[in-house]
Amino acid sequence: MRIEVDPQACQGHTLCTIAAPGLFALREADGRASVAAEAVPPDMLAMAREAAASCPERAIMIDE
Repeated sequence: MRIEVDPQACQGHTLCTIAAPGLFALREADGRASVAAEAVPPDMLAMAREAAASCPERAIMIDE
């Protein structure tokens, strides 16, 4: 599974970093999320899905 963050859609709510710490990082320049690890380890699949579901902007895409 891979994840991506649409930088145009992300508004920096930080909910993804709360739901899946380690998979996302916040950019210092604007506080928006970026992917820290594109390949999701098997033990973090549920957290990745929770992060995508919790994003109010739907900026997280999952490629399963």
